Amino acid sequence: MPQAEAQKRKENVIEVLNRARAMELQAIHQYMNQHYNLDDMDYGEMAAKLKLIGLDEMRHAEMFAERIKELGGEPTSEKSGPVEKGQEVEVIFPFDMALEDDTIVTYNQFLLVCRENGDSISMKVFETIIDEEQLHFNYFDSVRAHIEKLGPAYLAKIAGTPSSTGLQPQGFAVSGGSAE
Repeated sequence: MPQAEAQKRKENVIEVLNRARAMELQAIHQYMNQHYNLDDMDYGEMAAKLKLIGLDEMRHAEMFAERIKELGGEPTSEKSGPVEKGQEVEVIFPFDMALEDDTIVTYNQFLLVCRENGDSISMKVFETIIDEEQLHFNYFDSVRAHIEKLGPAYLAKIAGTPSSTGLQPQGFAVSGGSAE
């Protein structure tokens, strides 16, 4: 394969990886905004789950960035769209369900771009992330169905629950700022 064609194939894959990364960055902002709002509304259990899903999205954004760098590209730092703020609890879960559904459909198309351009490694990244996005979709759909079916009774049961995610503090600052 001529060098120019190989470079064009790589650029095609980098483009979809960056578009996916922008979607993940938007999802991170959206879910963390919802996490804070649900916590403020005293729906701690839901807030904790959204925080964990936001952390999944952060990991996905990093997976895309790492693959982009491996291919010689520059990862985007731009979100794919605006954050919807101030949503009521009854709106959050159908909204997020639609967001995840769109992500799954889009990522399946991006996976095909990777296949068409001969990049099985990027295909595997998309396959892994699609599986996790499906878990997010299933959770959002379940909560949406409970709210729809049980309404105030379900929300009353969740109200006042703790928002602790049980995460252990991690990171550079917590480790004492050393590289060890």
